[in-house]
Amino acid sequence: MKKILIIADGILAKQFLERVIESEAGENSYTIITYKEETLPKKRPENFKFFEFDPTSFEKLSVVLNEHFFQIMMILSNEIDVMATYRNIRQIDNKVRIVLMDRWDLKIDDNRLMMLNSRDILASRFVDHLPGVPIIAQNIGLGIGEVMEVSVPIGSSYVYRHLASIEQSKWRIAAIYRANTFILPRPTLMILPNDLLLTVGDPKVLQSVFKSVKKELGQFPSPFGSSIYCLVDMLSMNDKEIDVLVNDALLLHSKLNSKRLHVKVINPTYSKAFEKIKSYNNGHINVMIDYFETNARKVLRSDTEKIDVGLIVVSKAFFHNNRRTLFNTKLPIFKMGKGGFSSLKEGIVLSNQAEEIEKESSVIFDVAKQLSLDIKLYTYDPDKKTEKNNIIEHFDNLSKLFGREVTVIESEKNPLLKLKNKKDILQFLPFSKKVLESNLWSIFSTDMEKLHFKLSNNYQLFIPVSD
Repeated sequence: MKKILIIADGILAKQFLERVIESEAGENSYTIITYKEETLPKKRPENFKFFEFDPTSFEKLSVVLNEHFFQIMMILSNEIDVMATYRNIRQIDNKVRIVLMDRWDLKIDDNRLMMLNSRDILASRFVDHLPGVPIIAQNIGLGIGEVMEVSVPIGSSYVYRHLASIEQSKWRIAAIYRANTFILPRPTLMILPNDLLLTVGDPKVLQSVFKSVKKELGQFPSPFGSSIYCLVDMLSMNDKEIDVLVNDALLLHSKLNSKRLHVKVINPTYSKAFEKIKSYNNGHINVMIDYFETNARKVLRSDTEKIDVGLIVVSKAFFHNNRRTLFNTKLPIFKMGKGGFSSLKEGIVLSNQAEEIEKESSVIFDVAKQLSLDIKLYTYDPDKKTEKNNIIEHFDNLSKLFGREVTVIESEKNPLLKLKNKKDILQFLPFSKKVLESNLWSIFSTDMEKLHFKLSNNYQLFIPVSD
């Protein structure tokens, strides 16, 4: 049993003592010193002793401090009394730990003294009630933000996702509160709108998670970046190919929530296409011409490090020749097809990797919503019935929430042959290492990512995945 001394005075001190008595489980012994009895609560438990005198009196205080206290807590309403009482305590015992309520920004150099600034605490609690501000546990653990609660808005990219599909590196969902009910996490548990997530982890990571949970659909290319990037290598493209590439980038920029379109031109040659690109330069379109660097891969790496890029638009040939460089950017890649951007009507999802697709579902719905595309989900792996049912349930819930029609097509046969001749589809697929590994032998595989080249004449959006 630890002995605690509390020196208290004022209205705040009375509320504090009432809280102590209500929450005390009988494991500590308390000695209370007050100026007057009005400060004391009516309830007087047996493990509490009460004294009524002025603690600025050295003689009177020294009598009480004859006992050895584990900790002394001071909550007084007068600055002069605080300093006088503190000096008295230190004359009697220079090692005891003191916790002091500071209302005056006191400057005391004492490594055994903890000062709690009442104005900071009050302001912090007041901020907690603002919408869109993370609530941080300040009196648990280190109190530096490693425990945080996050409410999930209706439009969040996290809604209707299973916990197993959420990458939790350096952080964890420790619990979920739903309709005043406490739920322990499990891989198959699905997050619903208005859930309250109790998260633990690295404070900086949790701040990022908070922003991610709060971000609603209709923001793409965010959170990858704010702008679209298009690289034009005039040495490897003719005028017609350049026009198609830039026009598709312009259309994407007009439909997506993109702040700017960056068009980078390398190996410039005088032509109508070159003059046309230069004429696009304005406040929303940034045309950059490099007369010196000729290596497209170097330019791409350099620009994506300097510019806040969220989406890269490339041709089929450029994607095929530079897959690894594009993969290393960790950014979504919009690869052009042959049918024309304006002809796109449907978003196609093909995968036998349900967990990876569920991770990317927020991007899929976001892009489909902004481009006004309906979604078709093809499931064809009978060996993974549970995973298949989970992904169907997930997409069905998101469909109702965000008003995008999702058609589920269940088949035991690979649908690639049927889709190969369609020109009005945009295929969504994870940009994993499997895309890099695909080769001639991949034709015998059933993995959709390795077979991405089967629909290479179609528009495709490669969404980066966590390794």
